[in-house]
Amino acid sequence: MRFHTRKWVKPEDLNPNGTLFGGKLLAWIDEELALYSIIQLENSRIVTKHMSEINFRSSAKQGDIIEIGIDVVKFGNTSIVLKCEVRNIMTWDTIITIDTITMVSLGEDGKPKPHGKTTIEFIRDRKNNFSS
Repeated sequence: MRFHTRKWVKPEDLNPNGTLFGGKLLAWIDEELALYSIIQLENSRIVTKHMSEINFRSSAKQGDIIEIGIDVVKFGNTSIVLKCEVRNIMTWDTIITIDTITMVSLGEDGKPKPHGKTTIEFIRDRKNNFSS
């Protein structure tokens, strides 16, 4: 699992129980998945099509720092399937796991568009290829 983003849990992120609001966490996850997919598929038109069961395993409280991890499960013709884990850096507890999330690449017409990708690419490698 590659952990890409850290978030600091602030007062506005809390639910009435004083712990991280699940909806806020899901919004952070969805944004990170979209950014990751945009970079991987080199297309800014990406939508979330499906998320498998979302398993909340623990929580975080104000002041905690969490990390969002993403791995590629597979590349489809117009999609990328990812998995996600969020952990609390302060306690090392896993907060949430999502086994499969399908992100779809769209064309200008708003319909699924083939992306031609089959493997994970890193920006540093793309940059090196442009320098050659």
